[in-house]
Amino acid sequence: MINNFENEFFGIGIQNGKTPENLGVLWRSAQNMGASFIFTIGNRYAKQACDTHNAVKSMPYFHYDTFDAFYHHLPKGAMLVGVELTENAESLEMFAHPKRCVYLLGAEDHGLSKKAIEKSKFLIKFKSELSLNVAVAGSIVMYDRGIDKPRFIRNSE
Repeated sequence: MINNFENEFFGIGIQNGKTPENLGVLWRSAQNMGASFIFTIGNRYAKQACDTHNAVKSMPYFHYDTFDAFYHHLPKGAMLVGVELTENAESLEMFAHPKRCVYLLGAEDHGLSKKAIEKSKFLIKFKSELSLNVAVAGSIVMYDRGIDKPRFIRNSE
């Protein structure tokens, strides 16, 4: 299990997810990669055949109608990490994941809301020309969280 260190936790969710299938795939990955909880903002989760491990019944699932409701209920001490392909987002490859955080992904066609971007403590992005499928992007973020870093020799300057 990735999330096995004392006082460490993370949750992952989608704002205004476009397709229920993406949720099922992301939740299955979340369960396998040590997420503490999963959530949706806007559109609700619906049972999907691709969630073969039934993650929603195996780990806490939260739904928020609005971003404000979600933000108001962030766990104390958790940092919001937005996953968004923007100019000012930090490269995932060099990102040091906080011990306690919540990862927020946006729908593939609209991304994160302006408010979600503004409220994120960190924004991270992938080295890709185009956006990725939201379930794939979330799975990569969780995988990256679980591997030892640094993977590269960093410039000390």
